Amino acid sequence: MNKQSFIKGTLILLAAGILNRLLGFIPRIALPRIIGPEGVGIYQLGYPFFIVLVTIITGGIPLAIAKMVAEAEGAGKRDASKQILHVSLMLTVTAGALFTGLSLLLAPWVTGVLLPDERVYQTFISMTPMLIIIAVSSVYRGYFQGKQNMIPSASSSVIETIVRIICMLWFAHLLMPKGIAYGAAGAMLGTAVGELIGMIALLLQYPGEGRPRNKLLPKPQEVISEKTAKEDSSSNKGILKRLFGIALPVTGGKMVGSFSYLLETILTNRSLAMAGIATSVATAQYGALQGMIIPLLLLPGALTVSLAISLVPSLSEAAARNDRTTIHKRMNQSLRLALVSGAPFAIIMFVLAEPLCLLLYNNAEISDMLKIMAPFALFLYVQSPLQAALQALDRPGRALLNTLFGAIIKMSLIVFLASNPAFGIIGAVIAIIVNSIAVTLLHGFSLSRLIGFRFRLLDYVKIGAVMIIMGACVLYGYKHLPFSTAPWLQFWASITVGILVYFIMIFMTKLVTPRDLDRVPVVGTWFNKFSRR
Repeated sequence: MNKQSFIKGTLILLAAGILNRLLGFIPRIALPRIIGPEGVGIYQLGYPFFIVLVTIITGGIPLAIAKMVAEAEGAGKRDASKQILHVSLMLTVTAGALFTGLSLLLAPWVTGVLLPDERVYQTFISMTPMLIIIAVSSVYRGYFQGKQNMIPSASSSVIETIVRIICMLWFAHLLMPKGIAYGAAGAMLGTAVGELIGMIALLLQYPGEGRPRNKLLPKPQEVISEKTAKEDSSSNKGILKRLFGIALPVTGGKMVGSFSYLLETILTNRSLAMAGIATSVATAQYGALQGMIIPLLLLPGALTVSLAISLVPSLSEAAARNDRTTIHKRMNQSLRLALVSGAPFAIIMFVLAEPLCLLLYNNAEISDMLKIMAPFALFLYVQSPLQAALQALDRPGRALLNTLFGAIIKMSLIVFLASNPAFGIIGAVIAIIVNSIAVTLLHGFSLSRLIGFRFRLLDYVKIGAVMIIMGACVLYGYKHLPFSTAPWLQFWASITVGILVYFIMIFMTKLVTPRDLDRVPVVGTWFNKFSRR
């Protein structure tokens, strides 16, 4: 099993994350053309309930496994790593099977009473098999990440995304003649097939370590003495106790996010109705916010998620050695990388909000929301590494409280602002912005108190200055480059000019150094050859 460095592991996950996010735009554009807006609504209707179930089953399990395996590897206890894997598998598969059975049994009641449209029944049934599949996949992803081997997670996620897109569009097309409900169910069935193939791809990369590769699950010992059995049972109980100790607060934080998203949807639409906005208009506005603007803002989040995943085992291993120097170094690397990579996206989305929305969605009316939110997207980009650090350093409860506090602020502001006709949907936008700022600052303050971490303020000043210069260049290029007869060419030319200026400036200000490039796979090799020449 190949262990990667922190930077290399992050970049492997980053490449997969960017590819997955880009591919993810394909069904957003194609699926409505097959099953229509109403079909997409049915497809989405069961998701909040499904997300809650997945959160209960897996929640913080992958992170807990990654942390425990990293600690075991750091202590040289390879056998303990495998035992953690086996105990976690038994736990999640049991939970997955239990909730799958309950979901199938209660499907008529859930879709007929809890959900507002009975036509979601077929879609709900199609999604239930994914509970066990996701349960198994989450355990193996956590195991590989704890080993600091990010290749299995990255490759399986790309395979899952490609298969999911193909199957969901194909199945939706095949079943659409039977009706909208079946078309939506076909799309969900395609998603389930993608998850299954992704899980298989993940399992095939498990080395087996001494047993045949097709025997991926733990093999019980044929002869176990009474004393050994007692010791093993005690050890398993210890693993479960430790697993729950880490996973439960993280799961609680994710549950806050799941319920917050569900409650946000309900409160926003009702608040807009109180403001005198028609239901159809309110639904369209909120759909544009959550389905178009937020995904665009989170596109650079592929890096922050990759950083967060890589950061947990790295910090856990350093914490096990009580190596505070490495912890501080990794944190500064993560925050600098998150900001440097996210800043140009934020500038482009702010300066070119209207042409960007017109190019992607053929809708310039939603650009105001993007323009308002873009500068504050930087808080979202650094939030994931900060939260991952708190979890890796045994403070998931603090991360949970910070998230909960932010959710309460957001809900309160949505009710207060979105119900005011003077704000409308912009009130919801302001609430989301305030939430991202509050939670990020709380995470940073908690980390500072925990390990005495000090943020390098000069780096943030440099990034701010570089962003201003890049923004000026992009705006000048869009207004004055000689491609006004071809708006799309004018758009891309101005972005190219801005990116070139940005890269020059980050090297001049030493936000990125030749040493940083030397650590990057492929790019580092090319850079060394170029330097020697």
